[in-house]
Amino acid sequence: MAKWGEGDPRWIVEERPDATNVNNWHWTEKNATPWSKDKLKQLLEGLEIKKNGIHCRIKSCEKLEGEATANNRKGKLIFFYEWDIVLKWEGKLEGDEKFVTDGKATIPNLSEENDIDEVEITISIDESNELNERIKAFMYNVGRDKIREQLDSYVKTLKLDFAKGLILPSKDGAKDSDKVVIKNNTMINKKIEMQPVIDPKANVGVRIECETINITESFRCRAAELYDALTNKEMVAAFTRGDVKMEAIKGGEFQLFGGNISGKFDELVPHSKITQTWRYKQWPGGHHSHVTLELSEQDDHTELKLTQTSVPVSDLENTKQNWSRYYFESIKRTFGFGTFLY
Repeated sequence: MAKWGEGDPRWIVEERPDATNVNNWHWTEKNATPWSKDKLKQLLEGLEIKKNGIHCRIKSCEKLEGEATANNRKGKLIFFYEWDIVLKWEGKLEGDEKFVTDGKATIPNLSEENDIDEVEITISIDESNELNERIKAFMYNVGRDKIREQLDSYVKTLKLDFAKGLILPSKDGAKDSDKVVIKNNTMINKKIEMQPVIDPKANVGVRIECETINITESFRCRAAELYDALTNKEMVAAFTRGDVKMEAIKGGEFQLFGGNISGKFDELVPHSKITQTWRYKQWPGGHHSHVTLELSEQDDHTELKLTQTSVPVSDLENTKQNWSRYYFESIKRTFGFGTFLY
């Protein structure tokens, strides 16, 4: 199994100037967090906002917490960023010598999940009086738009400038600019929260009517890569966008989606077959299903056959939809396994 961060040629390939990552087939990742912090401070601190006889200015970033990465998969750039920002601002009437109003602009979730015009910005003031309320209203109606313009500039620069060099020249000698495809799909990095559907207080020992799920799905990748996406802890964390506990060995346990999905590996046949004892947290206590994932590599894709036995009838359709939405579609979007390569 490919190990994250060790440059295993079967999956993770280090950024190298000699174009070892031929045709950008492999997943590469570039940490954009330090650069993003500097860029956001540069764009936001000192920002002047003047209109309608009012002058406001962003004094500092009181809080700037989060992370950002740029990922390359098959010549496509996929971006993940999530920031919690608090800005300190001050305001005055134009012509006045000193700033008289102090306040904060809070941005709790700047991420690829939301368009810039949907990003929440809360405006507050330290002390309420008639003048301060007037300036607060100005920051709400005018200042937020100016702040969003700067945030939009950050996102565009992250995608167009920071990511330069992440796409290596292909074997035909094409340059980065000829191959880069900017892709930003809000489903890629959206944190997945699977909702409970069955009463967790159901008594152990109660007869449960069950059925079997059979799903066949095609992925545009090699069987070895799909196998890694299903068993490599870091790659599983990438497509589930959450903390993962996993030991991919026979008898090893796993927990996904905040503990909503748990179980253990019963059998692992590299690049070919995975069997698991699997349960959803909200199922009646002690009830487990059995999952078999069979991988078959074809000429231009890999076929995955899923068989899941002992699924409660009351949760049958929900479980089918969750496999398709939170596993298969998320894997395709995250790693680029959903389209043909030409």
